[in-house]
Amino acid sequence: MPSKFETYQKRRLASSYISVVISIALVLFMVGILGLMLLKSALVANRVKEKVAITLFLKDKVTTKQINGFKAALQKENFTKRIIYTSKKQAAKQYSKEIGEDFLNFLGENPLKNGIDIYLKADFVTPGKIEELETKFLKNAFVADVSYDKLLINLLTKNIKKISFWLLILSGFVGFIAIILINSSIRLSIYSKRFNIKTMQMVGATKGFIRKPFIWQSIKLGLVAAIIALLGLAVVIYYADKFAPSLGFLKDYISLAYLTGGVLLTAFIITWLSTFFATQRFLNLRTDELYY
Repeated sequence: MPSKFETYQKRRLASSYISVVISIALVLFMVGILGLMLLKSALVANRVKEKVAITLFLKDKVTTKQINGFKAALQKENFTKRIIYTSKKQAAKQYSKEIGEDFLNFLGENPLKNGIDIYLKADFVTPGKIEELETKFLKNAFVADVSYDKLLINLLTKNIKKISFWLLILSGFVGFIAIILINSSIRLSIYSKRFNIKTMQMVGATKGFIRKPFIWQSIKLGLVAAIIALLGLAVVIYYADKFAPSLGFLKDYISLAYLTGGVLLTAFIITWLSTFFATQRFLNLRTDELYY
């Protein structure tokens, strides 16, 4: 039968492992939440950008056949998300509905033009790229004028850059804190075994041989913690999808894969590095320094 001391040691070891797992899991959970915010902020930003349209007003002499061909060509362009064609008759009806009277009776003719609204892909919604497209379209024989909201695009680009900058700063800060906390947890765990490390070294074991079981043990604890963190994230994502279904948390399989892989990889890398340097520190200490 195991002695009371051995039982005590096993309980102490199990308690140490549990505390390490919980500490790492909490840190990874916060890292996962931040990662989810980063992934979804990019999605939200792209969705907002893709609601921006550039309108092409066509010349009156352009025929229906030419318009259809032009629309087909625009649809194939790499900057096009979708297009909406509005004839001058449709535009007149919409404008009359907005002002509450038929302005055609007063003017006698329709001064509006056929128009094509081009909703751009997110990568092309920047002041520079839209100006390039404007210049390109103005040279087209079918286009009379080009219209878009320059102020909105400038403001949108500026705000997205500002939000992205602060999210990156926050990510760096949280990542730094995560490394410190996980490193501290693992170092405390290895600290309790410092005498075992020195004993193995004194009987001739190499540093690599001594480090190996500690590294594998820490990686296992890190992966267990990562699974716990992912379960917590799964609950958060489930309820977030209920609260904001338009963001498609559960249907965005690519983002979920990135998030899962990121949490697992973070757990692996940080636990491996922390254990390596923690064991290296105790391996380099003299015997009398182990008591301080």
